[in-house]
Order: sequence, then C-alpha cells, then structure tokens
Amino acid sequence: MRQLPETDRDALRIAQDPQFPRWLEQITATGGCTHPVHLSGSTTTLDGTTGEILHHYDTRTEPGERLLVRCRNRRATVCAPCSRLHAGDTFHLVRAGLLGGKNIPATVRNRPRLFVTLTAPSFGPVHRAGDRCRPRRDGGTCEHGHRLGCATVHTPNDLLVGQPLCADCYDYPAHVLWHAHASKLWDRFAIDVRRRLASSAGLVQSHFADHARLSFARVAEYQKRAAVHVHAVVRLDGPAGPDDEPPVWGTTNQLIDAVHASARRVLVRTPYSPAVGELALRWGVQIDARPLHSDGDGPDDDAVAAYVAKYVTKGASETGAGIDHRVTTWDDLATALVSEHVRTLMHTCWRLGDLPEYETLRLRAWTHTLGYRGHILTKSRAYSTTYAALRAERAHHVGHTDLPGTAIDRNWRYVGSGHTPGAALIAAGIAEDTARNREVAADERLSRDGSFV
Repeated sequence: MRQLPETDRDALRIAQDPQFPRWLEQITATGGCTHPVHLSGSTTTLDGTTGEILHHYDTRTEPGERLLVRCRNRRATVCAPCSRLHAGDTFHLVRAGLLGGKNIPATVRNRPRLFVTLTAPSFGPVHRAGDRCRPRRDGGTCEHGHRLGCATVHTPNDLLVGQPLCADCYDYPAHVLWHAHASKLWDRFAIDVRRRLASSAGLVQSHFADHARLSFARVAEYQKRAAVHVHAVVRLDGPAGPDDEPPVWGTTNQLIDAVHASARRVLVRTPYSPAVGELALRWGVQIDARPLHSDGDGPDDDAVAAYVAKYVTKGASETGAGIDHRVTTWDDLATALVSEHVRTLMHTCWRLGDLPEYETLRLRAWTHTLGYRGHILTKSRAYSTTYAALRAERAHHVGHTDLPGTAIDRNWRYVGSGHTPGAALIAAGIAEDTARNREVAADERLSRDGSFV
C-alpha cells in the first residue's frame, strides 16, 4: 500500500484531532495567514470599580495551548493574506485623504491636490524598453571598451532593461548614497515647498504654518534600474489641517509651481569620504505634478489610492531590486537571487558601510534594500487616518475592544510562528477561499455602485 506524502499525513493528523474545529476557527480568523505568530497567555477583564472578574480567556484550553494571530507582513511574496489586508488599509488611508471619510471631511476633495512623481538622477546610461534603446550614429565605445549605444528594441520583460551599458562607468557609490539620503531629500523638498508657497503669497517663510498646512502621503517604488521613484499625494489645507479651508492664495497652480521649483533646487550633501569625496545629491530631471480632479465622484482619486495600495504589498525581490530579508555576511551577497547590477549595488552598500564616515547611514543593515532606509509608505500627521486607527476600527467591528469601565490584565508571550506542512496546506485553502469571496464581493459592489472596494 502506497504511503501518503508527509504533507497529506500531517493534514490528516490535524483534521482527526478533537480540537480541529477550534483550530480551524483560529486559522480562519487569521485569513489563512502564511506565517502566523503563536502566543501563549491569558487576558482577564475586571470590573473597574469592584474588581470582579467579568471575563477570563486562557490559551490552555486552545489547540496546542496557543493562540494564532496574523503576522501582518505587507509583502505579498511573504504572506499573501496579510498583504491583502495591508493593501486594503492603505487604500482607505490614502483615499480618506483624497475624498474624505475616517474622520476626514469630504471637503478635502475640493482642496488643491496633486499626484507628484520625483525620480532619482542618472548614475549612468542603462538599457531601456520601448523604442530603440540608445541609438548612436558614431558607434563609439567608452574608456572600458563597451559600446556607448544600443539599437535593440527591448521588450519590458527583457532582462537587459535597467542594466547599465557599462558597469564600470556606472556610479554605484552615488546610487547607494542617494538611496541612503532619499528620505532627507524628501524632507528638504517638503520644507522648501512650504517656503516657496509663503514667499509667493508675500508671507514671512516662518509664518507659513499660521496660514496653511501641507499634507502628504508618499510611496517609494523601485524602477527597473533599481533606483527609487517617489510618488506622493500632496494636499494644501488651512492651518488647522483637513478641517480648515486653505487661504485664497493657495491655488493648485501655485502648488504646482512650488513643487517644480523645489524639486529642481533642493540638495543634500554627503559626508566627505576619501574614497568617494563629497556628493551633492538631487532629484532627477523627470518631475511630474498632476492636479487631481475635484469634480464628479472622484474616480481618478480612487485610481491613485488603488495604485498606492497595490504597490505597498510588493517586496524588494518582487521588483527585482534587492531582497526581502537582511544579509549578515559578505557570503550572503553571492547567493542572493538578483541581477549582477543589483548584486553590485549590494556589494557597494556592504563596502561603504565599513567606512567610519558613513557609519550613521547603517548601509550594511540596509544592504538588502540597496541603501534605501525609508518606509515604503509614509505620510504627514494631518493627511488622514492611521493604520492603528484602521486596525482598531476593524477590531471594534468584530467585537474585540475593551469595554468602558473595565480594567484589563494581559499576560502574553511569544512561543513560535509558522505552520507545519499539513497546517500550511489547510491554511492555503482557507486563504484562497477568503480571496475568492473578496473578489466576488468586490465585483458585486462595483456592478452595484461603480465604486472600488
């Protein structure tokens, strides 16, 4: 008699356990999370006045004496169920800042609002998709003997797209250091936009906050050449934020002019290094600032929110720019499944990270992201709601909130993570069913009122 595969045997063992129904409830509650966190402990709810025990929960009655909770990883390559939940939260977070909702007034849709794209500068010519790559009539070569042009018409999926024409000519240190300072470059850009808006209105720059507030949500996206793009929703409010109308001088055109001028002007200087020198880092020449539509029901706003939400679930490995886990040794770089261009960027991070002048940049810790140290999505405080508020709202919806007038005594500890092979098979089926149900619900809502979910 042929023996069942290990995964099937393990799944059968779990299904035959007397506590299987409760275990299945836990897995369903996590949405079929690929790598759940295992917790052990208890929660006791007490009357805040008398100290009487109102409710007590203890994992000693649970399967394996543990509770499974979501890993909450945003990357689809790591955990698809949790990444879908994170994408949904991101969609609502960005959309609320565009159209209102989640305690943000609907009047924000009538404010000056832009979708801004800022790019990295060139660090050397790379192969491009579309028309003929880099046609040249002289057919010359660089000092390293490589051709300066390329007449090939590359498809978007061509592995050469984004790769340098000559790796020896490519400025890898500048690429890595630009990534390490990209967040600071954004901060200076936002400050300069405020100053330019104040100057255009005849105000003292330091008094801008008394008249208006600049709010934003931005997402980082790796291009084919493994350099970060920044996409941002930028909104102009009154000094009190989304509840306050902007001043009359705060127009969309004024905001566009300020964005373009600031993006061309701001720079960040790197610490001096005997090996690299001092670099002046700027945004690339490709700058886009598009006004978002304020009339109708805002389909463009929904599209922007959906775009941002889709991107935050992508890991570095999915975009071909780095990997999704930190590296700890030089040997890890040799085994990483990346292109030679990306591997060289990682090597550059590792080497520069050993120089004392770059110690504060922690380049070795961020080798897996090619030196980029910022979060994938960041926002200003007054832009809209927060991830924490969205999670609290979801917990309230399912009844997992603290009751008023009570005291909570919690005692929890981490005891493990992940699934056995059989459990992973069952969880994958639950995740697939959950995703299919979401798609059906989304289709029904779209056919009913034409809205995104």
